[in-house]
Amino acid sequence: MPGATPPGTVIAAFGVLTVGFHLYVLVSGLIPNLITRPLHFLLALPWIFVFTPARSRAGAIAGWIACALGTLGAGYVAINSSALADQYGILYGPLQMAVAVVLLVVTLEMARRAINPVLPTITVLVLAYGIFGHLVPGTFGHDRFALDSFLGDLVISESGLWSELTGLSAETIAPFLILGAFISAGAAGTGFMSLATQIAGRYRAGAAKVAVLSSALYGTISGSASANTASTGMVTIPAMIRLGYPPSLAAATEAVASTGGQIMPPLMGAGIFVMAELLALPYTSIMVAATPAALLFFVTAWVGVHQYALRFNLHGMAPDELPGWARVMRTMPFFVVPFGILIYVLGWTRFTAPYAALLATVATVFLLSCDTGGRIDLRHWAGRMKVAVIDSGRQVASIAAILICAGLITGVFNKTGLGVKITSLILSASSGNMWFALALTALASLLLGMELPTTAAYVICIAVAGDALQSFGIAPLYAHLFVFWYALLCTITPPVCGNVFIAAGIARTPWLPVAGRAMMLGIGLFILPLGFIANPWMLKFATSPWLALFATLKVGSGLWLVSVGLIRPMRRNWLRPLVLIAGLAAIFVDAYQWGAQSGGF
Repeated sequence: MPGATPPGTVIAAFGVLTVGFHLYVLVSGLIPNLITRPLHFLLALPWIFVFTPARSRAGAIAGWIACALGTLGAGYVAINSSALADQYGILYGPLQMAVAVVLLVVTLEMARRAINPVLPTITVLVLAYGIFGHLVPGTFGHDRFALDSFLGDLVISESGLWSELTGLSAETIAPFLILGAFISAGAAGTGFMSLATQIAGRYRAGAAKVAVLSSALYGTISGSASANTASTGMVTIPAMIRLGYPPSLAAATEAVASTGGQIMPPLMGAGIFVMAELLALPYTSIMVAATPAALLFFVTAWVGVHQYALRFNLHGMAPDELPGWARVMRTMPFFVVPFGILIYVLGWTRFTAPYAALLATVATVFLLSCDTGGRIDLRHWAGRMKVAVIDSGRQVASIAAILICAGLITGVFNKTGLGVKITSLILSASSGNMWFALALTALASLLLGMELPTTAAYVICIAVAGDALQSFGIAPLYAHLFVFWYALLCTITPPVCGNVFIAAGIARTPWLPVAGRAMMLGIGLFILPLGFIANPWMLKFATSPWLALFATLKVGSGLWLVSVGLIRPMRRNWLRPLVLIAGLAAIFVDAYQWGAQSGGF
């Protein structure tokens, strides 16, 4: 076949190498960044260029060539790391210039193949600005940079390709991706679905509420909204349609619920680890702070589903369709054990978050040898391990492609001061009004998120808008979560709404009605970030739990009223605007004054 990939055993063997390297880095002590980060890049190359089927023979050949060139370039940096560190970001000679160009081109092509052309296109424009920006007149111009210095900063120093984003991908995100892949390879999915069905199936619109709860649970092991939709949706969407749900509602429910997986503790999405690095905060601090908002995400989806249940008279599932608590108890250990280890190590020991993921992964390896009846089943253990290491490699490579490419953008921003200039532009456009600045930032996050993965959209948008928001007195954590939240919601925002397309495909229904109902179900989600800006105590659960609980209940009641006003059938239509006004008032009235009370992070 023109785009054939290597045999499965070869891919699995490379998966073992990929997993082994990233776990070894955690326990090996200090290794120079100019060794670990290029090797992380090198290990990602085959997953993108060789192990992913190409559309044509020419594409496959080009993939092999790009993989070989990238391997040589990254290998050169790793082998000569000590000498390159002494060059202070200056390239010497034609060989190093050629290595720099090769690595940049391979990185751009890797990002294009891993996601889509948008991120590398933005990166090319930013690189062009860095090289030719001295020709730009006015405020947005900058001093001319020598090419050997400009490219050297991006390729042989710890910025650009080997920036903190790449280090984060290799040393923090990768262990959690590996843990999630190993948990998914076992019976955890069965456990999630059984628990969700047993808890939520009996209620009105039980099948839809199962979708919400199962997506929330699946989100704890996968920060990918699309993977969440595809996996849980294959079960929940046909079940809802079989019970008489409109196909567009069934698909919309799953699309909205799966979107929240990237902010659902304890694993959350890759963007949260990036946030922890940028804010210099422990991952656990962000996890605790974001938990109320994450729970409100799924409560809002649940409430919206309930309003549709009243409109369409949707009933719960029959008792014989529930799995029973015996089956739930048999399948729960597959996710309770690794999560228990993870939470214990994060909360009650001094080990780092990646090391906690390592310990939980070790426990999961043993769980893969058990079946749902608790019996040891070594016949299937090897097969599950093969799935786990292959999925781990693919996920690690995908995030690496995004963050390494994004590192080029932030590297140019730092060198040219472009982020500061755009911040000034935002402040000028908002005329000093915080809420207008928030609206501009939310719009920018949504637009970037439509064509970029959530993590990439968040990194770019926070680089250009973060300082502007903080200049209004908004605490850094709030600004970062605000941007990340809207970058996340692009998955259900037309016209480019990935989750909606996936769910509509499973439901075999046109995507536009699905998008409309997803927006209606998730309308409160677009208001929620403004809610924690207006009620800053909501994110201070660690220091002021009672005030955080009060703020969460206040915002949650407002979101409930908004869903009721928009979705629930009413005999008296004049009540609808009153309910909506009451909901918005519950969210925004008596907001705290940011200048005096928004600190603490």
